[in-house]
Amino acid sequence: MKNLYLPFIVALIGWSCQTTTEQQDDAYYNPPAEGFNAAESDPAAIELADSIMVAIGGRKNWDATRFISWNFFGARDLVWDKKDGRVRIESSRDSTIYLLNLNTMEGKVQIKGQELTEADSLTKMLDRAKRIWINDSYWLVMPFKLKDSGVTLKYMGEDTLVNNKYYNVLQLTFENVGVTPQNKYDLYVDVHEKLIKSWSYYSDASSDTANWTRPWDNYQKYGNILLSADRSDDGGPKNVAIDEEMSDDVFTKF
Repeated sequence: MKNLYLPFIVALIGWSCQTTTEQQDDAYYNPPAEGFNAAESDPAAIELADSIMVAIGGRKNWDATRFISWNFFGARDLVWDKKDGRVRIESSRDSTIYLLNLNTMEGKVQIKGQELTEADSLTKMLDRAKRIWINDSYWLVMPFKLKDSGVTLKYMGEDTLVNNKYYNVLQLTFENVGVTPQNKYDLYVDVHEKLIKSWSYYSDASSDTANWTRPWDNYQKYGNILLSADRSDDGGPKNVAIDEEMSDDVFTKF
């Protein structure tokens, strides 16, 4: 009797695999991270976030991106192994090198040529490294993280900036994630290109007045994705590069 069900089970498995493949081949394939606040996010905001993902290269190309390198405001050089969660941070201002596994929080720190060995101090410095990476990477890859865990998206309608051009405004708030969950961002998205062109930062999500508004411009193709770097205000990420291969020494040796 069991054999009668075998063709059905095989067919069901085949259909399931085919469905998954079709979903991944869909240009708008962009599943949310576990913990994304879909219940309180606007459908229009989610649709806009998915359109942004398509415009900057798509989820498949983002997932396939491995090594990302950049300089942050001239102060730090970072190399991120996105697949394995490893990061190298070289801070020129205080002559510090951090080697951190973001998944395990294990790593090494060198300050002015001397490796830090005291356990408590090392733990604090590795925690600092993660905070640096959270901040510096957000300035580069934020458009790929719109449906991250703890994020709520709201569509705020159309608005203008100094150039009197209309943009779709996408608002991000956070809950129990990151270093500063009390923050809020408004993203100004080009109506036609679906690219973020400016962003406003609010240190307090309850505030109606932004701390600052900065450009998110000068998109270039790196690997198979678009990133904004070398921006018109001379701030944020510079010297961006994407590599498919990189020596392990980058993440293990000072």
